[in-house]
Amino acid sequence: MNWDSYIKKYQSYLKIERGLSQNTIENYSFDIQRLCLFLDNNEIEVSPVTIDEETIQQFIYKVSKEVNPRSQARIISGLKSFFWYLIFEDYRADNPLELIETPKTGRKLPDVLSVDEIDQLIAAIDLTTNEGERNRAMIETLYGCGLRVSELVALKISDLFFDEGFVKVTGKGNKQRFVPIGDYTQKFINIYKETKRTHLNVKKGFEDTLFLNRRGSQLTRAMIFTIIKNLALEIELHKTISPHTLRHSFATHLLENGADLRSIQLMLGHESITTTEIYVHLDRTFLTQVLNTFHPRK
Repeated sequence: MNWDSYIKKYQSYLKIERGLSQNTIENYSFDIQRLCLFLDNNEIEVSPVTIDEETIQQFIYKVSKEVNPRSQARIISGLKSFFWYLIFEDYRADNPLELIETPKTGRKLPDVLSVDEIDQLIAAIDLTTNEGERNRAMIETLYGCGLRVSELVALKISDLFFDEGFVKVTGKGNKQRFVPIGDYTQKFINIYKETKRTHLNVKKGFEDTLFLNRRGSQLTRAMIFTIIKNLALEIELHKTISPHTLRHSFATHLLENGADLRSIQLMLGHESITTTEIYVHLDRTFLTQVLNTFHPRK
């Protein structure tokens, strides 16, 4: 089998056995294809079964000159996963990356907006345009529920359980969770649904999709990124932000106002609380307040 055959089998494994999303599978595959390109450019004829540690090290050395340590670490991690799969399926006996060290990257803290900055961002939306009410509802939902942008674009009308105060969210690996949604966010979703969405010519297959583009089909993640980037420029916000910034802000503001980490973990859909703990590092003052308020020897 050539590289493509092994990659396709690996993709099927990630989808069926691991339950990973298509976007995650594509990211894993990109790392392997980058290695394939290196082999082609250097006329190195090896298969996934015969490639050795020395060849991998040559590739990693080249990559280290092109990308930052964080991206390099991701590539190494992705390739390690691929070769562990090959061992699991008895295609080879060893992992050529087993002794290759991942560069230390430190822990990158996410950017966070203040409540005032979020209010300014939303206030900059032009509600006179056809997309204005939709954009306000989307940003309120990203911040009000702490959703990933992929979860937002996939949100369906049938996922809205407003009477119970929840929305059903499909996260990474198609895992579903119920996230509480406040009356404030519900209000703007209802305004969009009742005043704008009803007038769209909805394309077949998207009848249940909540947020639609002007052509009546599902929005892309890139479109939402652009909307938020343009709003940041409008208010002259000197921060690098993305839809994920609103998710980080959601978690941070909950923590600062007294929410416990386990509850935040459940709302964000993190499998491990270790992932959620990054938000603790954003506000050391808050941790001091917690100690002074709750410890018996304060």
